[in-house]
Amino acid sequence: MGLPEGFRWGVATAAYQIEGAVDEDGRGPSTWDTFAHTPGRVRDGHTGDVACDHYHRWPEDVALMSGLGVGAYRFSIAWPRVQPSGSGPVNAKGLDFYDRLVDGLLAAGISPAATLYHWDLPQPLEDAGGWLERDTAYRFAEFSYLAAERLADRVDMWITLNEPVVVTAYGYAFAVYAPGKALLMDALPTAHHQLLAHGLAVTALRSRNARAVGLTNHYSPAWAATPADQPAADAFDAFMNRLFTDPVLLGRYPDLMGDAPYIRSADLSVIASPIDFLGVNYYQPTRLATPSEGPLPFDMVDITEYPTTGMGWPIVPDAFLSLLRTLDARYDLPPLYITENGCSFPDEVGADGTVDDSSRIEFLDAHIKAMRTAIDEGIDIRGYFAWSLLDNFEWSEGYHPRFGLVHVDYETQKRTPKKSYAWYRDLIASS
Repeated sequence: MGLPEGFRWGVATAAYQIEGAVDEDGRGPSTWDTFAHTPGRVRDGHTGDVACDHYHRWPEDVALMSGLGVGAYRFSIAWPRVQPSGSGPVNAKGLDFYDRLVDGLLAAGISPAATLYHWDLPQPLEDAGGWLERDTAYRFAEFSYLAAERLADRVDMWITLNEPVVVTAYGYAFAVYAPGKALLMDALPTAHHQLLAHGLAVTALRSRNARAVGLTNHYSPAWAATPADQPAADAFDAFMNRLFTDPVLLGRYPDLMGDAPYIRSADLSVIASPIDFLGVNYYQPTRLATPSEGPLPFDMVDITEYPTTGMGWPIVPDAFLSLLRTLDARYDLPPLYITENGCSFPDEVGADGTVDDSSRIEFLDAHIKAMRTAIDEGIDIRGYFAWSLLDNFEWSEGYHPRFGLVHVDYETQKRTPKKSYAWYRDLIASS
């Protein structure tokens, strides 16, 4: 079987990772600005202040996408650009930037796919409690309405949230990402409030005639270290893979949420508002063991029998296929989009001016083949977005990991397409 008609090949980025210009045209501070400027939080003190300077260089980056032949570009809209304080009137200059970007994409024949929340919460909202507070969900719905009011006539896909599990786990439970709180299981209210924000945003987007609305989750197949460790793997699966999908597609939470007092009677019906697609982000599986101590119901165990990426993540394309099969068996799925899939390697520009990233080509090729097997088996997958177009600010690891199809010299901002760029271009052309 071939790819379904209208299948979209794309690339993906996120605002704080590439835009820079953090204090231009009325943008307010985000939690990531605060976090990155806090000593010891980000490797080598790196920040997103300049990043890839995409805010000024977006025409060059759209030209790179055009050269790839992609049909779609997934980007995120920085909430602090649109509403610097997280509420109140719109900052027109902030939306002007996305107006220009969307028009530039359409002129190049590239479909815009906008993510509304890729982790850059306006700092004033965090100061008021952030995702621990129910009110943040209502503020997000307001922001979603304002963005759609300006852009819904031209944006083809809207993603409400990107990987809310990462915000809950890394941001509020383990203090690895912004806002840097270590609440452990007391971080669970942030899961519910993000999901409520998603449901409210779906309604807001539909009120502005948004064309297609969904959300993107991070998924990691849970492997038990031994048969006796299956309960630990099941607990991880409930947290990582079910917590942000069961309520949306089944209208109920997995058992780990219990009878939480912050869940109101009508909330689940809001959260389960019908969506047009589900975004799937996949990077690696996770191996789990029975916990030796501590409050968590699992311990993570290294996976050592597979090759790894530059981040040390195991490369297991078969786990990607297994994940897609599991989602298909577990839910009555809407159409799927692979909204992120990619890898980091320590890419360098060679003496001849080229970047030979053959390991990335092998990674992408194997994972795309796994996706195509899933399509052949009847799983409804409508598109694939490679992460990422550009090398960029990789959160708490700063600028050390390189995930891009295009190498970025952060001192000069020179873009150099890697060998994988040409490979992906040829794949798209042949498909």
